[in-house]
Amino acid sequence: IYLIIDRYDFQSLFLYIKYYKNMSTKLFGSVIFGPVHSRRLGISLGVNLLPMDGKVCSFDCIYCECGYNSQGKGHGLPTVEQVYKSLDNKLREMFHNKEELDVITFAGNGEPTLHPQFLDIINNTLLLRNKWFPKAKVSVLSNATCIDKISVFDALNKVDNNILKLDSVVPETVALLNVPNSKSFTVDKLISNLKKFNGNLIIQTLFVRGIHNGHVVDNTTEKEVEGWIRAIQEIKPRQVMIYAIDRETPEKNLEKLSKDELEKIADKVRILGYDVTVSV
Repeated sequence: IYLIIDRYDFQSLFLYIKYYKNMSTKLFGSVIFGPVHSRRLGISLGVNLLPMDGKVCSFDCIYCECGYNSQGKGHGLPTVEQVYKSLDNKLREMFHNKEELDVITFAGNGEPTLHPQFLDIINNTLLLRNKWFPKAKVSVLSNATCIDKISVFDALNKVDNNILKLDSVVPETVALLNVPNSKSFTVDKLISNLKKFNGNLIIQTLFVRGIHNGHVVDNTTEKEVEGWIRAIQEIKPRQVMIYAIDRETPEKNLEKLSKDELEKIADKVRILGYDVTVSV
């Protein structure tokens, strides 16, 4: 990008700085991506149900590898047919090449459950998984903001790994860290909806410290961790995944926690009888 900026062109300078500050860190440019080796899931084939050239999400997390929502929503969502064809072709190719596959993971450029035909896509994916790689798992990485929709709830109950985000139970921290788009979002409502899975879910939590817009962000304090553990005991997930930032983040003033720090938090949950994995 070339801009002709003289000492009087402050508006152009402002737009230039704003663009580079908010530009995405990484977008997935196709419906199917990978396979890659996931820290938490093994050999993972990714599925992106969002635009290829933008981000669509009900959160605007300051650590998201896809960048901020301000980069724009891009141009449209892939159709059910496009997802089916792309996934079928890739799985067929991997099968004939005798490649390994542990999991098919829905992630991508935002929140996958925002796709209006999410349930249909999950049903198709389960059929294709059974056809080509019956031992592979189907996983969804979700921020849990759409689980009050019946179709989304039903779809997530069908997959092998229903992985739902809970980074904090302190509203002020959630507002700084996850930045929910909906004014109706509340932590209490989120926890209530997570409990409806009756344990058929995995809670994922990213622990981090840093500064954002002049405010301290830290979900590792005693108050934060104690509240989070109480929520875990209410939700009763079959597994808990805790992890640290591992890729470039749009907010640069964030600290990656050490494995020792995460293990100390994990041990507080393990002693209560929960299966906890730690990834750094």
